[in-house]
Amino acid sequence: QVQLVESGGGLVQAGDSLRLSCAASGRTFSSYAMGWFRQAPGKEREFVATIRWSGSWSGGSTYYADSVKGRFTISRDNAKNTVYLQMNSLKPEDTAVYYCAAPRYRNSAPGPNPSGYFYWGQGTQVTVSS
Repeated sequence: QVQLVESGGGLVQAGDSLRLSCAASGRTFSSYAMGWFRQAPGKEREFVATIRWSGSWSGGSTYYADSVKGRFTISRDNAKNTVYLQMNSLKPEDTAVYYCAAPRYRNSAPGPNPSGYFYWGQGTQVTVSS
């Protein structure tokens, strides 16, 4: 059974930084892509960032939503089975519940589509005040 547990959310002011963590358990972490999504009240869940599995040709490639590009950084520590989302220069519009997610199959690249992810964490609230 795969479990994803997010942490690191909180209340910050505009311009501040936060680092979210997602601890994974239940399988070989390094062979799976990981993604971060967010959902604001009254809005659909939206893609934030994804990182591919570690490997000779994938190399842990990263992809970002245009809205966070240059401000957010996704990374992974396979030894700790953890994926991170470093969020800098936060804006009030970044306020949302942030979820990490993983696909069902190894070496698959679901990209920005939430339907490509099978496992989800419980979410962590990020609130950015102006």
